[in-house]
Amino acid sequence: MDDYRRIADRIADDITAGRLRPGQRLPPQRLFARRRGIAASTAGRVYGELVRRGLVVGEVGRGTFVRATPPGPAGRALAEPGAVAGAAEPRVDLELTYPSAPGQPELLAPVLGQLLRPDVLAEALRPAPATGTAPAREAAAGLLAAPGWRPDPDGLLFAGNARQAVAAALASLVRPGGRVGVEPLTYPLVKEIAARLGIALVPLAVDEDGLRPGSVAAAHRSAPLSALYVQPTLHNPTSLTTSGARLAQLADLVDDLGIPVVEDRVWSFLAGPATGQEGPFAAHAPALTHVVDGLSKRVAPGLTVGFLAVPPHRVEAVAAVVRSGGWSAGRFALEAAVRWIGDGTVARLVEAKRADAARRQRIVTEELAGLAVRSDPRACFAWWELPAPWRADTFTAAAAAHGVAVTPGRAFAVDPGRTPGAVRLGLGSVSEGDLRWALRVLVGVAREGRSGW
Repeated sequence: MDDYRRIADRIADDITAGRLRPGQRLPPQRLFARRRGIAASTAGRVYGELVRRGLVVGEVGRGTFVRATPPGPAGRALAEPGAVAGAAEPRVDLELTYPSAPGQPELLAPVLGQLLRPDVLAEALRPAPATGTAPAREAAAGLLAAPGWRPDPDGLLFAGNARQAVAAALASLVRPGGRVGVEPLTYPLVKEIAARLGIALVPLAVDEDGLRPGSVAAAHRSAPLSALYVQPTLHNPTSLTTSGARLAQLADLVDDLGIPVVEDRVWSFLAGPATGQEGPFAAHAPALTHVVDGLSKRVAPGLTVGFLAVPPHRVEAVAAVVRSGGWSAGRFALEAAVRWIGDGTVARLVEAKRADAARRQRIVTEELAGLAVRSDPRACFAWWELPAPWRADTFTAAAAAHGVAVTPGRAFAVDPGRTPGAVRLGLGSVSEGDLRWALRVLVGVAREGRSGW
């Protein structure tokens, strides 16, 4: 075996045994080489081998840091009795953000039973166009209605899910090479969608009221923006809700500049009618706003529909993109959605999930008291700005080593050079007991980092 691999093995043993801890910085390569009496090139190969094995991560200009301790008895020191030592996957996953209401399967089952009748199933298995069906358009218009705004049923289109709806809206508005203004932290899949479409995302400034109009105007002056993509209600990951006054200012600006808007309202159902806004963005700029929403958060991720409410003159163009992308909703899902909306199942699930989110936010307030956590009492996620000396990636690795998965801030950052030292905590996909346990583990990890370095 090559000498550099033997040295890498010894470092790996130190990491596994906990002698080198998650987040700990390794010496600069030249210093490492001197201490070991090896060539600088050999030290470089050692560090490269550790990176290849996923044990360390290099940060340009900052150094090389231990990325993770393989889960084991030492790494699970904070685990509950009965936790499986050496488990490969985190015991509690706070990356996911799919809220689930008590009794949800029982609420959904009757409609699915109806659809399995042969006469109904025959109709439900037919293909559906991007415009869906007349009952689906009417049902969706009622579901999406918000203070000051109700979508025109004739302007509603349907995709397989909200992600496909976002992709269709952007693809219909922006040519390859075009620029789209976004909040500096945004929905991670929008970054992937933009990369696939050849679109450049332009991070814009925000404050406590939301996206800053001056930043939009300045970005548009430097090179025209083809569109904005925004999450004005319960922004993911920060939970910020844009004020009504700010929405009105932004609407005036985009109207003056002629910039179309993609408004993502996937989380707005948790906010309820009292959002602190004067309606959604679409209520202020209806001729420019393309509203995206979906059923996955309201109902369940396994059987979902994406909604697109677009200005009348944009229906054909967006529908063409939905068709060409193969993004049309399945007829079976549409039929189920119409029935769930019509019989009140969706409304009951929404109320249950609002109550559930409120309970979980109270747990966050109790367990993370005194820490720099930003959230909204109605949201099912929280944004934690980590204490020094933690960085998001190394904290994420340390948390995983103790059995908890969280999402590092870089997943949301549009500018890779400005990675926030924060993590997002998804609150809705685990039991309340597991959530409380996981938050206590994370607090312990954070304190361990401060006291042990």
